[in-house]
Amino acid sequence: MSTRGDAELAQEFAATVQTRRELGEAYDEELVDAFVEKVDQRIEAVVDKRVRRRLAEQQLTGGGDGPARRPEFRGPGGPLGLALASLVLAIPLSAIAATHVGPLGLLVAWAGIVGVNGCYALSRRADQNRARGRSRPSPAGSGPGR
Repeated sequence: MSTRGDAELAQEFAATVQTRRELGEAYDEELVDAFVEKVDQRIEAVVDKRVRRRLAEQQLTGGGDGPARRPEFRGPGGPLGLALASLVLAIPLSAIAATHVGPLGLLVAWAGIVGVNGCYALSRRADQNRARGRSRPSPAGSGPGR
């Protein structure tokens, strides 16, 4: 589904760009809104599929008996999924921000995208450190008794 959905989304984007060329700037907002709606639908479908798969996995393993744990992401569903979603959403967000606000809007939109990815990376690092039994690596020479 991923490859087919990506190809369909790429075709939709190409059609949106072509329509924009034919109609001019007068319909930019409507075209971007329609494309963003299609991207949202695609993301929702992928998220729904993952949620159903995880719920099925929990039912098979009898999940819920132990202490609540944050699910461990494996494969393209975790970091790669966020990176791809960020890039896909960056296109319409950049267009909207640049069209309505200008360069400052573009900068703010990309700062938000980078911020979301940065926070995710930091939370994954904190989870990995916690899983290893430490909260943070200690700097060299700052052990006890020094």
